[in-house]
Amino acid sequence: MKLRHLITIVGFLTTTIIYCQDKQISLEDIWGGTFRTQGMQALHSMDNGKQYSVLNFDRQNRTATIDIYDYKTLEKVKTLVSSADIAEIQGFFDYSFSTDESKVILTTNSIPVFRRSTLGEFYIYDIASKKVTKVSDDLVQEPTLSPDGKKVAYGFENNLYVKDLASGSVEQITFDGEKNKVINGITDWVYEEEFSFVRAFDWNADSNQIAFIRFDETEVPEFSMDVFGSELYQTQQVFKYPKAGEANSKVTLYLYKLGSEKLQELKVDKAYQDFYIPRLEWTKDADVLSVQLMNRHQNELDLWMINTKNNTSNLVLAEEDKAYVDVTFNLTFLKDDSFIWTSEKDGYNHIYHYAEDGKLINQVTEGNWEVTNYYGFNEKENSIYYQSVENGSINRDVYSIKLNGKKKKRLTKTDGTNSASFSADFTYFINTHSSATTPQEYTLNSSKSGDVVKSIKDNISLSEKVGNYITSKKEFSTINVNGNDLNMWIIKPADFDANKIYPLFMYQYSGPGSQQVANRWNSSNDYWYQMLAQQGYIIACVDGRGTGFKGADFKKVTQNELGKYEVEDQIAAAKKLGTLPYVDATRMGIWGWSYGGFMSSNALFKGNDVFKMAIAVAPVTSWRFYDTIYTERYMTTPQENASGYDENSPINHVDKLKGDFLLIHGSGDDNVHLQNTMRMVEALIQADKQFEWMVYPDKNHGIYGGNTRLHLYKKMTNFINRTLGDKLQGNIKE
Repeated sequence: MKLRHLITIVGFLTTTIIYCQDKQISLEDIWGGTFRTQGMQALHSMDNGKQYSVLNFDRQNRTATIDIYDYKTLEKVKTLVSSADIAEIQGFFDYSFSTDESKVILTTNSIPVFRRSTLGEFYIYDIASKKVTKVSDDLVQEPTLSPDGKKVAYGFENNLYVKDLASGSVEQITFDGEKNKVINGITDWVYEEEFSFVRAFDWNADSNQIAFIRFDETEVPEFSMDVFGSELYQTQQVFKYPKAGEANSKVTLYLYKLGSEKLQELKVDKAYQDFYIPRLEWTKDADVLSVQLMNRHQNELDLWMINTKNNTSNLVLAEEDKAYVDVTFNLTFLKDDSFIWTSEKDGYNHIYHYAEDGKLINQVTEGNWEVTNYYGFNEKENSIYYQSVENGSINRDVYSIKLNGKKKKRLTKTDGTNSASFSADFTYFINTHSSATTPQEYTLNSSKSGDVVKSIKDNISLSEKVGNYITSKKEFSTINVNGNDLNMWIIKPADFDANKIYPLFMYQYSGPGSQQVANRWNSSNDYWYQMLAQQGYIIACVDGRGTGFKGADFKKVTQNELGKYEVEDQIAAAKKLGTLPYVDATRMGIWGWSYGGFMSSNALFKGNDVFKMAIAVAPVTSWRFYDTIYTERYMTTPQENASGYDENSPINHVDKLKGDFLLIHGSGDDNVHLQNTMRMVEALIQADKQFEWMVYPDKNHGIYGGNTRLHLYKKMTNFINRTLGDKLQGNIKE
């Protein structure tokens, strides 16, 4: 039986509207902005629930404005602030409101530190008086206004400060901060990267207490990167980076009561060793702080309530999992002090409602599908709003449901990827929708019915532009390999002829909980795949075991064995696709970036009888080189699981290389260090294996800036054509 009968086609979607297509997509088009989508910048719902703010830029006049719009009419009500009216600043590119919306923090200058962290110059704009106050003459981090709008807290040189906006006086909270030793209130590298937050301090509701995490990095090993720059001598960037099995920062929780001039350590009634504090957040009670503590293996997560008035603690929830517990931002406190929580404890990610003391009131959502985003709770309607994959794992829809789990309603009507931004009173939501056929479109919707009230913005002009290029269908399907139906898409040449044979080029990422096969509009890579398809390649993508949104068992099957089942699935999928009569099984390749580069390397080495070539960009080559939080979440430590680390790391399989291999990295990659590629290169040399490689000077994990992306994709395209495209002009079957 041929594969065309083994693959269950669940439908296909075209990536363009049919126009007179005659133009070929070029790399210059892709990386020159030809296919850029239009969006809504820094959308914020105002507290009145009737209006929202958006950041707009007038490039001709070089001004930035925060404009207020009416939800019902979508008409602009007023300009809240314009950079043209503020003599103290030349412009701003981001903003955030105080809780009472009396003031706005304007970001005027920013220097990146790591992925999420920046050093910046900030001003505070008082809406009523139109007065502008500079936060600090120094470049600071994470300025955050107190709920009453009277003070601003920020980090500077690893210490915390509070500025009184009326008097201008500055109160220094901590004094022991020191680079690569102690950080107060700002996360260290690994927390920022893997727990996805930078600001490790929080104001209480009465604006008189600040809780924060102190990081003692003293025992964390240092990593250094040469920065080559343009000077005669290179410099070095040195920072603390805990690799798997090595020492983490020692974390401590502190409280500062404004004006007290002293710190108070906050403790809980349980002894923890080698633990994490991945979240802290004040409840609606100004004296009760919620803190999440997690063991190093990350399979136990405890939610504590600390009363700072009487210095007592209460463990209200303890999550355990045989693999790991995901940390989220979904914890929500209701007026009665009960709270909303999401968990995978029934095998799928769902929403739960707990009483103040941690007693389960009810499971709000349930079924063999995943909640993918929690939007909030509408007290007036007693309803929860969320996003899920109930309509198929490659789609996203917005739903409402009563707090008791009844009267569930699908609010979005169109298949594809839908995401919502609700008004503060939950009367409306702005829906962002896209699919493989439709670029991003923004509509105002009713939160009761889900009906579209008005269209806000679409990308019809982009659809028309794409329609002038030669493009192909993105065909969604499932492919059964190793006993599992795996999501897949395929792009074939527009002039595809089943009587010809084509080389196959596969893409994947494959990391735990990830998804690449999704019904959404094109990324830059999708345009690249279209370009390759029109050159005569078939492009395919398969989400194997370990990827997300199909239940905890499917996602966590790779536990302690990263790179085993995922690689087996890519190899098996390639073999099956290679039996199609129009696929040349002797010319199949695979590529990926980061985790995907780890995978493509492994696939080429372990599947040397299947893949003719592979490209690995910024790959992990041994999990021993990667950080504690990410790696140990899935692998425990190297000391506990040496075989899991070594048997599935490509650096230990270089002797199996037979095909063509292109290895690419940025020398300034603070995330997946160049060390990974350098050690792989040395292993390949010692195994007497020929390969190609490229290092981009001072470029980080994203490898971008100036002409870099264009150069990178030209290099990869040339490599593909040289290694897979040798028969493109003569692919008629004999």
